Amino acid sequence: MLSVLGDRTYRHLFLAQVIALIGTGLATVALGLLSYDLAGANAGAVLGGALAIKMIAFIGVGPVVNAFVDRLPRRGFLVSMDLVRAAVAVMLPFVTEVWQVYLLIFLLQSASAAFTPTFQAAIPDILPEEERYTRALSLSRLAYDMESLVSPMLAAALLTVISFHWLFGGTVVGFLASAALVVSVVVPQPKPMKREGGIYARTTRGARIYLKTPRLRGLLALNLAAAAGGAMVIVNTVVYVRDVLGRSADDVAIALAAFGGGSMAAALCLPRVLERIGDRPVMVAAASLLTAALAAMAMLAATPGVDQWILLLAFWAVMGAAYSAVLTPSGRLLRRSATPEDRSAVFAAQFALSHACWLLTYTVAGGLGAALGMSATLVALALICLAGVVIGLKVWPARDPDQLAHTHAELPSDHPHLREGFRAGGRPEHVHAFVIDDLHHQWPRMGV
Repeated sequence: MLSVLGDRTYRHLFLAQVIALIGTGLATVALGLLSYDLAGANAGAVLGGALAIKMIAFIGVGPVVNAFVDRLPRRGFLVSMDLVRAAVAVMLPFVTEVWQVYLLIFLLQSASAAFTPTFQAAIPDILPEEERYTRALSLSRLAYDMESLVSPMLAAALLTVISFHWLFGGTVVGFLASAALVVSVVVPQPKPMKREGGIYARTTRGARIYLKTPRLRGLLALNLAAAAGGAMVIVNTVVYVRDVLGRSADDVAIALAAFGGGSMAAALCLPRVLERIGDRPVMVAAASLLTAALAAMAMLAATPGVDQWILLLAFWAVMGAAYSAVLTPSGRLLRRSATPEDRSAVFAAQFALSHACWLLTYTVAGGLGAALGMSATLVALALICLAGVVIGLKVWPARDPDQLAHTHAELPSDHPHLREGFRAGGRPEHVHAFVIDDLHHQWPRMGV
């Protein structure tokens, strides 16, 4: 897995990602504690609202930025977004009202919505070989897991000597260091593409490709399942640990670290597992495990007289492993499902549509947690997770080859594209790796 770090450009971008994520992880812990400081037992609702605003920024900003990002210098754009995020993070320790939290979170996450898909779409251009790209995906997932594990542990250590307000300083340092590392390398620039239609067509191109591709519709359903489990952990850990269990702020960080530890363990195993089993079976099984874990936690929360602390840590670790196994293969599916020219648009669509799932689950986790308590919230999220599994199984066929036979009745017989691929047994269909693009507007029926 570590062999991909031999590429200098990828190594610097990966280090930028790790450092920025650790800073963001410190901000996640600090934001939870800030919400508790401002709203007490209603902290889950406040944090859920802040995270819902984050999702709105992701859904609205990402596709619009992608419509024009191929016209901007990719490296300069990434650096600019890092600097904007650092500037906003500087102001977070000084908020005194909930509305101020909401405003700054919107600005911060709008910059992240512009940064992240652009960053993700650059990696396949840096590492075009599928095997190396798969390793980079696992390493990237591991970076997210390290953030979930290391950041809370670091936060717990820092909270013994400083106020949580100072944790936001780590976020500022992380974004500035990320900007410096991006500046130090040459980031591949996508080719500007001439597209028919106006801003609407450019903005929605990635989503149209995404929603016409069966495996990506399945990915979206499984993203919903992952979001249900992740939202419970991110939104309600602080309330569960502080109010339900009556434990300290340090234990909030430990509980989040358990989730991160499970996720990291899964990421280390996934490259070999994916090679042997494939994406769909792994992702469906992991989403099913998330459903079972949420249901078991609901029963635990409704059972009086049980020491829940150790069990909470165990369930959070299991959920972290399942969460990682659902999300890690996503980049492989996106790469398979788009031409290099459309890759950035499809990554932006994944970013926006997956975060629409998070918008739903964050709202459920925060609102129900404040109104009805942890047991009812866990039941609701388990049902959402189950729905994601069922829909994913239905819309993503078990047989999902890259090459598909199809016809082009709309093209003249001498069109250059008809010479691509091969024809089997003299049949009129030709066969090649199939993706939705300007010549392929609908997914063919299997075998046609």
